[in-house]
Amino acid sequence: MTSFPVKKIMAAVLICGMLLAATPVASATAPQRGALISVVPVQTLSKKDVIRPGTFAPFDPRQAEYGVSAYRITYRTVDVHGKPTTASGLVALPDNSRRELRAVAYEHGTRASRTEVASVEKKTLDFPATLLIASAGYASVAPDYLGLGLGPGNHPYMDEASETTASLDMLRATRTLAAQQGRTLERNVMVTGFSQGGQAAMALGRALQSGADPYLRLGAIAPISGPYDVENAELPGLLTKGEVSPESGAFYLAYWITSMNRLYHLYDDPSEVFRAPYDKTVEALFDGDHDEEVIFRSIARSPQELLTDSYLQRLAHPTGGLRAAMRENDDTCAWRPKVPVRLYAAGGDTDVNIANALSCQQDLLARGVKVPVVDLGGTDHFGSAIAGIPSAIEWFSRVA
Repeated sequence: MTSFPVKKIMAAVLICGMLLAATPVASATAPQRGALISVVPVQTLSKKDVIRPGTFAPFDPRQAEYGVSAYRITYRTVDVHGKPTTASGLVALPDNSRRELRAVAYEHGTRASRTEVASVEKKTLDFPATLLIASAGYASVAPDYLGLGLGPGNHPYMDEASETTASLDMLRATRTLAAQQGRTLERNVMVTGFSQGGQAAMALGRALQSGADPYLRLGAIAPISGPYDVENAELPGLLTKGEVSPESGAFYLAYWITSMNRLYHLYDDPSEVFRAPYDKTVEALFDGDHDEEVIFRSIARSPQELLTDSYLQRLAHPTGGLRAAMRENDDTCAWRPKVPVRLYAAGGDTDVNIANALSCQQDLLARGVKVPVVDLGGTDHFGSAIAGIPSAIEWFSRVA
């Protein structure tokens, strides 16, 4: 069995997206990407709510200014094979007098359970982050990606192509929602994201700049703690340099391998990759119906306990589908942005080591773009989001 040519198909899908109307409308015979299917109000914050201590906890609320109306939306998009499917996400709009709003796309971090996303669960880091962005005056757009939230099927974890199409189509659906309320979105979109969402943010930024949508454009980009370089930064930090926590690394590797196997055919049988007893349990743990607490209790505490010796060697010297999975998704910094860019990372992060941001910085520099890496210091992975998201909002207000 050969790996499915995902990148070629998704590139074609992105090109096709350029032919879509600026404001999508569903068709009875040919469902259109970005068509809005449903809108469900999930939260309303008054101006008094916004200034109440703890409303946006754990974030610094200094940018909060306006009341917020938040909605869970479902919309039409495409799956990893370019076939029609649906996805969901959270949209939050500021309750201000502006008819024209600038959008901020917020790409969330790793979620193994389909219910642990902002559109479904308020007790996540992503829910207050999305609302805080809106309270600062932006149309805040937080896609769930494929297979999470209300989307069917498995989540193609760390697949940059489907992260991009799901995010583009949610921006299109948000334009329709805004229009229903007598408002419009500006052409320029600000993009940020945390962890997996940092990688997704860079991929979305590249697509916006390349004209993947006939209306939307990239305004600025500020990803936070993204795993931009699995092969040359994250894996060495985990397996040889001791920069990544073994327990976190085992979780991320198990999720990444099982997901990429569906796209690139990394193995015929789980026992080729996972040691017993995990070869019998890992795939089921990442079916979207298990939360991370359950997964961490059920999985090995290190890559060495999780993976066979032969597969550890393969990770160090990838070939075939494994190499393709890495290199086709490690290229999100391999382009030349024409807008302001800032990379956030934390020297104390033991989930996604700062080497990822430094690698991204070098990729951009090789293309003639000098970009700062803002080191958030000794904070941990989630601490980098808590510090980085408000900082990105403030930076957007200065470069917009």
